[in-house]
Amino acid sequence: MEIYNHHKRLFTIALVFFLALTFFAAIIPAYQAQENNAPLPNSKPLTEQETLGKAIFVKEGCIACHTQQVRNVDMDKVWGDRPSIAADYAGNTRTDIWRNTANLLGSERTGPDLTNIGIRQPGKDWHLLHLYNPRSVSTGSIMPAYPWLFEVKENSNKNDIKVMVPNEFRQGIVGDIVATPEAMQLVAYLQSLKQTKLPDGKPVPIFLYPKPESKALAGSNNGSVELDGKSLYAVNCQSCHQENGEGLKGAFPSLKGSQIVLNDDPKTLTTIIMKGYNGRVSEGYGLMPAVGSNNNLKPDEVAAIMNHERNSWGNKARKVDPAEIKKIIDLIGK
Repeated sequence: MEIYNHHKRLFTIALVFFLALTFFAAIIPAYQAQENNAPLPNSKPLTEQETLGKAIFVKEGCIACHTQQVRNVDMDKVWGDRPSIAADYAGNTRTDIWRNTANLLGSERTGPDLTNIGIRQPGKDWHLLHLYNPRSVSTGSIMPAYPWLFEVKENSNKNDIKVMVPNEFRQGIVGDIVATPEAMQLVAYLQSLKQTKLPDGKPVPIFLYPKPESKALAGSNNGSVELDGKSLYAVNCQSCHQENGEGLKGAFPSLKGSQIVLNDDPKTLTTIIMKGYNGRVSEGYGLMPAVGSNNNLKPDEVAAIMNHERNSWGNKARKVDPAEIKKIIDLIGK
């Protein structure tokens, strides 16, 4: 063909074809996708501190082990109230002109998914202690420690954020362990990670492949299933109060021998689980989040957790009934 003997004409035709293909196959679809997606109505953009914390999250390699995407399979239900959708990420923008790290979906879960960590662990005290030494709050954790995000001061001042590290994890350090601005920025970012509720009327994606429901245990009341309080405690409470129920001195109070836990009237304990608690801040303990409300615990799940706490680690108290706990929750409201 004659065209092959005219390299300029051949090059021009190839270039025009390439540009046309790029326009129709890449630019137009990308523009349409951008126009057809919008952030959820109640979502909030990151603040300046949270944005700086996101950069630290990337710099410290947290994205290598943690995802931020709840898949639509039942095994992911523990990480969020619903599967993630495109609108969850529509409000993200480029970090800067050089870096496109807007959506940190991740590719593996060496550590747990962080989509909803701001609701599962809303308090800064747990996050700071976890960053300083993960083993202090989660025995056997393989997460690396980040001591360089903290500094040691002989005498801290009132503006310093002190981390109440148990003696066995201080490694001989004398003085106050204080969070640096970088640590607080990272914690601010982690606290911002919360699933936004979908607008009323919008269909909620379902989790697929649910596990078959367990049959009622023999001898259980009204044929109901007796839930495993120990497993529920491990998921919802153990990271702070520890497997042995003794908490961490100076950080999280002990449940072993606690008069609130052992009280015959379960109203106070139920209220603390559902609403959170700040009554021991003056003693150096952090705020307890509203675990029950944040994790959408049902009355029978709350009852199972309470019965585990009331009859473990040497505690001895009567078992509470889910119907009794439901009445209390209805009374105090979620």
